[in-house]
Amino acid sequence: MKKYNRIIYTAIIVLGLAAMAQAQDNISDSEILKLYEGLRVADVSDGMDKAGLWDVGLMDQKIIAMWRDFDDLSHLMVGIALTARYVPSNEPLPGKLSEEEFDQWVGKWYNELSPEPFADSIKEGHVIVIDAHGDGDTGSVGSFNSLAWVKKGARGIVTNGSVRDTDEIAKQKIPCYIDWQNRGRGIRPGRNEFESMNKTIVVGGVQINPGDVIVADGDGVIVVPRKYAKEVADYAHKTLTGDKANRRRLYEQMGKEMDNTVK
Repeated sequence: MKKYNRIIYTAIIVLGLAAMAQAQDNISDSEILKLYEGLRVADVSDGMDKAGLWDVGLMDQKIIAMWRDFDDLSHLMVGIALTARYVPSNEPLPGKLSEEEFDQWVGKWYNELSPEPFADSIKEGHVIVIDAHGDGDTGSVGSFNSLAWVKKGARGIVTNGSVRDTDEIAKQKIPCYIDWQNRGRGIRPGRNEFESMNKTIVVGGVQINPGDVIVADGDGVIVVPRKYAKEVADYAHKTLTGDKANRRRLYEQMGKEMDNTVK
């Protein structure tokens, strides 16, 4: 009888954990965005540790903010991963062309080999995460398409390279996190091809799945697997609340003017 009771008890625990995991999987994007509002990479890292995910999700420190705003901290970013992947092309190049022929060739390449089909899937709160590993000095992200993505609702971009027009992107205040030493300058035609969207990719040594949570600030980028989103956020807020209270007390003791990081 005791063995039978243990089996029932174990089954209840397993079913409970499964139900909890399913509940976290079913959390909506809007709920996640609200949960993570104001959280820092450091807070989320603590939350990941509490969830048993030590050193999981922390991107390589080469992936950093392309620009930083120390007044309004407008480079900070929280969002939901929309993934895409570009790969190096092995198509032969056509050689020297007339201007008209070149423009036609470029247009055909963009339309057929290296388009942006993920742009039609952008929703409010998305972060565009692009794996462009190995495609060389190629600017898959520029000042125009990044702004168009933001117009559709994207909150920013994370990629292991492939960004050009960096001055204009910074001027437009589009949060962008890249491997600065691997930014790209050439156009996509002749250099890369679109491979996939909404699939698992790797950026900065981290697995990113569509729907995962992206948090980025001056400390870098962290990715939270969606099924752990609530558990991680709940603990992260405890870290943030405690830090704000402690620093606010020091501000008061030192006569420092309160800023948004302690309010």
